[in-house]
Amino acid sequence: MTKAYDDIIDLPHHVSAAHPHMAAIDRAAQFSPFAALTGYDAAIKETARLTDERVELDESMKDALSNKLQIIADRLKEHPEIAITYFQPDGKKNGGTYVTAVSSAKKIDKYKRIVVMSDGIEIPFDDIISIDGQMISPEY
Repeated sequence: MTKAYDDIIDLPHHVSAAHPHMAAIDRAAQFSPFAALTGYDAAIKETARLTDERVELDESMKDALSNKLQIIADRLKEHPEIAITYFQPDGKKNGGTYVTAVSSAKKIDKYKRIVVMSDGIEIPFDDIISIDGQMISPEY
């Protein structure tokens, strides 16, 4: 009784003349799993990323910030170093982040309602939550 493959079991292993030998690691890669839901992991990470809500200032805080901006505007030629904390909206979802820029004020544009810092950052007046610096007296 002959078994299946008895006629080929002792033949030498075939080596292709047209195709180079594939390494075992490359051969295994053919059978590795693939991402059926492309972008799903990125979407999960984006959803999990936390953002802050914008804080609405009351009128007294807005007046205090306005006074501080006026002090800075009056002393721009001295290149005062200030720290402005402002809200930076998130481009992908609701909310944003509070960022503190520490630099000297270069320009205060009352028409565009922005503070231009010496490093080029433009901060809208409406996004500012606090201003600190040596030149600003603590009573504000």
